Amino acid sequence: MTPLDPTADVLALTRALVDIPSESGHEARLADAVESALRALPWLTVERIGHSVVARTQLGRDRRVVIAGHLDTVPAADNLPSRLDGGLLHGLGACDMKGGVAVALRLAAALPAPAHDITYVFYECEEVAGDRNGLARIAAERPELVQADLAILMEPSDAGVEAGCQGVLMADIAVRGERAHTARAWKGVNAAHRAAAVLRRLDDHTAERITIDGLEYREGLSAVAVRAGVAGNVVPDLCVITVNLRFAPSRSPREAEAYVRGLFPEYEVEITENTPGALPGLDQEAAASLVAYLGVAPRPKLGWTDVARFAALGTPALNYGPGDPSLAHTAGEYVPVEQLRECEARLMGWLGPSSPSGGTSQR
Repeated sequence: MTPLDPTADVLALTRALVDIPSESGHEARLADAVESALRALPWLTVERIGHSVVARTQLGRDRRVVIAGHLDTVPAADNLPSRLDGGLLHGLGACDMKGGVAVALRLAAALPAPAHDITYVFYECEEVAGDRNGLARIAAERPELVQADLAILMEPSDAGVEAGCQGVLMADIAVRGERAHTARAWKGVNAAHRAAAVLRRLDDHTAERITIDGLEYREGLSAVAVRAGVAGNVVPDLCVITVNLRFAPSRSPREAEAYVRGLFPEYEVEITENTPGALPGLDQEAAASLVAYLGVAPRPKLGWTDVARFAALGTPALNYGPGDPSLAHTAGEYVPVEQLRECEARLMGWLGPSSPSGGTSQR
């Protein structure tokens, strides 16, 4: 097992994390190293659930904060081992999100007596299907471990706060026709041609902009796949258009479904995925305290992250971590060293014993 030293400099720790391969489904080696590092810290109680690790302080503080990050990466693209180029650390997962994991491990090692009780969650399989997600498993099997007054998800956010997240709906719209031989095409009805009306409606659609807690969530409705035809000499009798709706977190999944069905009332619409988003929760005391301490203007999260899983448990959650989210999953991803140090210092200050943040909680 490759040892990790959570007391090391955050750059060295990030490099060590990047250099332990952990593609989704293959996190065991990294989880072992993280578990071992955390068990060496006597102020934490540590539990292993699959290839996810949960460590907690139990100091009886009046507020609990979750610091969470996933251990897995997308498949490698000739971007290992890590490489330092000036102030940028390159390598698989450097941005998404081993830089954030390194910051969380540094906090765990440096804060034996934080101002708030802290739960550190390092989980598997975030980059793949939701039924494999390690955080989802913890929430289902041990929900008490991830309940708190605030969850900070260390997703890359350029060291700024991205609040809440959009919901995601996927739907198949079926357009019917009638088969015929292409040599006698007039005897059939071409479903692919008829689908042009659906595509025009999508092209003419104006995405809604919905403001919540002062943040504008811009929705999007897009065709992402068109499927038709059974053979090159057959007029297709079915064309299926797959659409993707990114909806504001103020919409419930039921409302999102009604919205899409209302746009295409004359067609067969099959909903294949419908995942709620997360409200920004900036009116909650702990979230407001962190945002005020950071002194940054929050942005809406345009996309879906695991903050939604915390929201489903009633825990306000924010995205805050080093790295540009637009670099996630790219072969050339990197994390700025300056952002690693900034996120570490800012969270250390807010969570540390002298933190000015306050508040009460019954958790």
